[in-house]
Amino acid sequence: MPSSTSASPVRVHPDAPQVRVLPDAASLGAAAAAAVAGALRESLDRQPTVRVAFAAAPSQQPTLAALAAEPGIDWRRVTAFHLDEYLGLGPEAPERFGAWLRRTFFDLVPLGAVHLIETGPDAEEAARRYAALLAQAPLDLVCLGIGVNGHLAFNDPPVADLSDPADVKTVELDEVCRRQQVDDGSFATLAEVPRRAVTLTVPRLLAAGRLFCMVPGAHKRDAVRRALLDPVGAACPATALRTHQDCTLFLDSAAASALPPEVTRGG
Repeated sequence: MPSSTSASPVRVHPDAPQVRVLPDAASLGAAAAAAVAGALRESLDRQPTVRVAFAAAPSQQPTLAALAAEPGIDWRRVTAFHLDEYLGLGPEAPERFGAWLRRTFFDLVPLGAVHLIETGPDAEEAARRYAALLAQAPLDLVCLGIGVNGHLAFNDPPVADLSDPADVKTVELDEVCRRQQVDDGSFATLAEVPRRAVTLTVPRLLAAGRLFCMVPGAHKRDAVRRALLDPVGAACPATALRTHQDCTLFLDSAAASALPPEVTRGG
């Protein structure tokens, strides 16, 4: 098995990810929600239940708001997961990603089941419990973003393992990642941001049937450029999106501003 520092851990799909560029965050959210809703309807037409994992971040809010308003989705047959959770916050802390997703989306639609990462006093046990829930059936869809340091979920460079044998693990968050949480308005100061978290690994994300990645904002333009143009590897974990056979990347014009025209043509 290739190591996490390999330049190409698995085959890069020449047509993945598909890149769509929208004028602004609101139109990005509408377009992404329509695509996710279409995929949900297709999946529900051919199988009894659908399993979806969601990222929690302000960048995802326009998509989730539009998705909650999409018609014709039998949410009672959808099971929801999320990608990561802080360690060290109390169970009722509003900064928890599970709490953010409940406020923003999970409590707005009649989901059949919601599985939150309940960290508790034993982080390793929490990771094992969540991995067991995920292992019960494949994830059909993942809705995610890209961090300013190129992370996927909480898999930060340069230690993200693109060939990780685990499905869920505990990680140390790098300072760039932690500072992003302050810049996003989730915490007032860097000192308040937890240093550790539980996250789905990169291979677990890539095992899903379809990926929808929503990345608005000029502050993400370098991460987007690296994700699409740098060698696939742990220095920019988001490069791993190029190894998935069915990934669509939704950008606004600001996030796409560092890309050459040939990457965004037709978006």
